[in-house]
Amino acid sequence: MSASPDDLDVTSLRHRRASHRWDRVSVGDFFERLTWSFPDREAIVARPGAFAHPVHERVTYRRADERANQVANALAARGLQPGDRVVMVCDNSVEAYLCKIGIAKAGMTCVPINPMLAPDVIAHLLGLTEPGFAIVDAELWPRMEAAFGRAGVAPGVTITIGGGPVGDSTDFLGFVEGMPVTEPDVEIHGDDVWEIIFTTGTTAMPKGVMITHTYSYFTAYSFALTQTRGVPLESDMRLCAFLPLIFHIADQSFTFPVWVSGGTLVMGRRFDAAAVAAAIDEERITTLYGGSPAMLADIADALEARPTPPSERRLRNAIYAWSAAPPALIDRLKALVGGEFLGVGILGQTEAMSSHRFPTDQFEEIFRATAPVQNYVGAPNPMLAADVVDDEGRSLAGSPGVPGEVVYRGPVITAGYYRDEAATREAFRGGWFHSGDTCAYDEHGLRIMLDRSKDIIKSGGENVSSLRVEAVLNEHPAVSRAAVVGLPHDHWGEAVTAFVILRPDGRASADELMAWARERLAGFESPKGVVFVDELPLAVGGKILKYKLRAEHAAHYG
Repeated sequence: MSASPDDLDVTSLRHRRASHRWDRVSVGDFFERLTWSFPDREAIVARPGAFAHPVHERVTYRRADERANQVANALAARGLQPGDRVVMVCDNSVEAYLCKIGIAKAGMTCVPINPMLAPDVIAHLLGLTEPGFAIVDAELWPRMEAAFGRAGVAPGVTITIGGGPVGDSTDFLGFVEGMPVTEPDVEIHGDDVWEIIFTTGTTAMPKGVMITHTYSYFTAYSFALTQTRGVPLESDMRLCAFLPLIFHIADQSFTFPVWVSGGTLVMGRRFDAAAVAAAIDEERITTLYGGSPAMLADIADALEARPTPPSERRLRNAIYAWSAAPPALIDRLKALVGGEFLGVGILGQTEAMSSHRFPTDQFEEIFRATAPVQNYVGAPNPMLAADVVDDEGRSLAGSPGVPGEVVYRGPVITAGYYRDEAATREAFRGGWFHSGDTCAYDEHGLRIMLDRSKDIIKSGGENVSSLRVEAVLNEHPAVSRAAVVGLPHDHWGEAVTAFVILRPDGRASADELMAWARERLAGFESPKGVVFVDELPLAVGGKILKYKLRAEHAAHYG
């Protein structure tokens, strides 16, 4: 319950907790705050396929807030308490977002799980988080059913995209029917963890990154400063996002900034370049979640094929990641949208999503001289302190070109890893969050992304644990040893690639090993190529020197 006014402390100036309804920081208040300024403005516009019920195709802030309140009240009516975990295995949809905000309103913790994870991993995560309730997508359920059964978790709500309610669950409208549209009376503090997002680390199983309400607010505002660039008023922002949001950290940077600005989110179910281009034209998009430079190039092709004159387009900026964009691509996009366009490369991660930023116009000379060979990620945004340090934790500022680990601190950092004290202590050693990413300073103090020191592969926007893929390949009876790295690829950013030594009597083709992996791993984890070798580069002690494999085979995919 909310704190009583009788409990007000007006004497102590330290250790206060702002948790009253009137001064709290809560993700559940995103929609409600806008009902006092722009209640009839569209909060979410769903493109075809991104809604289960036609009534939710275009939702105003007033309606979104009422629906989220109904979700919160429905969860409480099922007996759930503040702090309970609610698992979601959902792709992009309006109903899924109304559920997320409703979970936050109820003071509960949303646990979105990537539907592309392998079934054994999903079962492990369900066991770790012990959810009190589950929300699933109908079209994803066939892949989830065995994992849920193994963990003893039954869905309570089905978002009926691609099918009807599964098991004994109800659909979204049935779940909220008759529930009050009023705000639940729950005490919430900005430091409460409202979401656990799993990110694949260097171990076989993902770690749960704890996201607080404060993290989400500060990240949202830090991105809004970039995304409203070139827009007359911040509330004119119309952001287009067709890449994963519900189960991805991108919700912090490509949906919440819209709502703290009073703008409109235009959401697609999954990435499709032609559909993105149509949305840019038909919905008067100002800001784009572009994904990778390869995806931006596909969108440019699709825009070029449409009849809309560049002067009629409102697109003013696009944010991309994972590799550097070629200057010719940014020039092409400027021409396609009328010239007033800014590309922004970023470096962030689930634990610290506020990000480094590299606006291409701000650093135009460096951009044109180095991209795409060097992946400049610029400087941390003003809310984020970030350094590059050596193995002893000493700053490498003033030592251009020397590789080191990126470390962070600020109000936009994870609260830690769920039920993993050892990993949390290790990540925060020395008073900074250690990212595992390798960068170097240049002579101007800007950062250049060099590598992921923990050997995580960024393939199509998903994090892949090389150790997990290696473990699966090493189980094949013909394999003596496997090393997995990410190699540059025009579509995937990094393609998961296996270097394999066969046993003396072993017989296996590349296709056979890739099929073996696909049967045991998620699609995004499975190798896109297999290279047979007689030996692997090793350090003293037998550790594989993966950086040598990446350097020697950088041109493998042409």
